[in-house]
Amino acid sequence: MRTPIIIDCDPGHDDAIAILLALAHPERLDIRGITTVGGNQILERITDNALKVLSFVDADIPVAKGAAGPLLGKLVTGAEAHGESGMDGPALPASRFKPVEQGAVEFMLELLRASEEKITLVPLAPLTNIALLITAYPEVKEKIKEISLMGGGLAYGNVTRTAEFNIYVDPEAARIVFDSGIPIVMSGLDVTDKAAIFQEEIDELKTRGPVSVLVGELLDFYSIYGRKMGYVGNALHDPCAVAWLLQPELFRSERLHVTVETEGKLTRGMTVADRRKKPEQPANAEVLLDVDREAFMQLLFTALERLDREQLLRQAPAGGS
Repeated sequence: MRTPIIIDCDPGHDDAIAILLALAHPERLDIRGITTVGGNQILERITDNALKVLSFVDADIPVAKGAAGPLLGKLVTGAEAHGESGMDGPALPASRFKPVEQGAVEFMLELLRASEEKITLVPLAPLTNIALLITAYPEVKEKIKEISLMGGGLAYGNVTRTAEFNIYVDPEAARIVFDSGIPIVMSGLDVTDKAAIFQEEIDELKTRGPVSVLVGELLDFYSIYGRKMGYVGNALHDPCAVAWLLQPELFRSERLHVTVETEGKLTRGMTVADRRKKPEQPANAEVLLDVDREAFMQLLFTALERLDREQLLRQAPAGGS
């Protein structure tokens, strides 16, 4: 059975890998559309990156541009990790595709209203677009099956000691989403740092087909920042939110009530979970805490191998001797 999804993203190296992971499983995931939001870089650059990735694998999926910045304040980008383009490293050709004319909120609204089945949202970025959607059109919450998001962390942050990047960029939006009543699966740093790919695996990707090589080159650049921050492996954050939809058995999780701190001087953007024996409110999120790393890598490598084969078939000359 195919799960209809909308991916909300800010490519971003790991966003691109998450999109490729989803594209490799058309029998499982029906990607109805992709929306973009200012985050890892400014909106124009990350939208162009999304279109380039889709063009590279010849996936004609509609892309809608969303919010350029957070609900309040100015955009903080992830340029230190993702570079000036937001996806530095490989030199991808210009995209053959263009974004749709609709903005992200109107685009998602139309998809949700038109769908006969509930749609899963997969945000891999600041939650601005999702918050704007459910605030302006609260009735569409009934059309959302769940939200499988990458963001947050119970134990620590990465932008600050308490806040993970996607939540830190727009904590007000994140607060709206977590308090929305929509079922949430949270892939935070507690699990995504454990979904790490190591240099020998990156090197192996670069010996394979064109899509695997692209991912290897993306990770070569992305690893630079990880090493600077003291990591040995390179955490594949965003792919976790897609992998959970494909193989939830790879993960260990705990149902918790999570909300977002928006005011604290030291804790703004922190995802705060109630882990007491008798929490004040019922759980609103399935929080992923651990992953079978080897099985996760097998899922990724198999997906890229499938995309490699498809890419090579497209590139093969017609006919033959």
